[in-house]
Amino acid sequence: MPVGLLGKKLGHTRVYDAHGVITPVTVVLAGPNRVMQVKTQGGKDGYNAVQLGFDDQKEQRMTKPLLGHVKKQNATPVKRIKEFRNFSRDVKPGDVVGVDLFAPGDFVDAIGVTKGRGFEGVVGRHGFAGGDSTHGAKGWHRRSGAIGQRLFPGTVQRGLKMPGHMGQVRRTVQNLQVIQVRQADNLLLIKGSIPGSEGDYVVLRESKKRPKGWKPPVSLAPMKKKAATAEKKPEAKAPAKK
Repeated sequence: MPVGLLGKKLGHTRVYDAHGVITPVTVVLAGPNRVMQVKTQGGKDGYNAVQLGFDDQKEQRMTKPLLGHVKKQNATPVKRIKEFRNFSRDVKPGDVVGVDLFAPGDFVDAIGVTKGRGFEGVVGRHGFAGGDSTHGAKGWHRRSGAIGQRLFPGTVQRGLKMPGHMGQVRRTVQNLQVIQVRQADNLLLIKGSIPGSEGDYVVLRESKKRPKGWKPPVSLAPMKKKAATAEKKPEAKAPAKK
């Protein structure tokens, strides 16, 4: 994981580019991130990593193990700590890492916890069709039907889709493009949606599956210019008659 940041999802909005094209974005407060600890290959940890802390916290609200770790590193108490392995930037404990790690046009992976939906049936949770609404079907409109194996083996298979708790699971959305970087406000405007509700913590890391050699799409201005030049080309002359 070359670079990454801890952030908080603030909400959604839209932005316009120079040609008036609307882009839906998610606003993420991604700074400042404080370097809590730096681990090295030659140290007692045996691997290279950087621990980043985000969102200041009161000491009275921290657990004793976490508070002891913070005091041992002489760091500021924070609410969230995330470790990034093989961090590509040279940092030391106490440094502040901001949104300038990313630039407009970069691709990131967003990791968060999805919204909790509570207890859901098979229709809402798995998209089952349910039962018939007619032909004497009473009270079977949103049920799953038979789940057993009849005579043999006479049990319910493991992993069968059934009603249960929906949402509130860790999910990763890959290849989201950074549209704007507002360093003064520690904000990142990222195209698309990110898991979680407003106010939830998210992890932003450099995209792992972005194609190598990727180039940003050609803007509309050069396309219009080419079209204009194409119209100015003189028409081909008819061949001379023999």
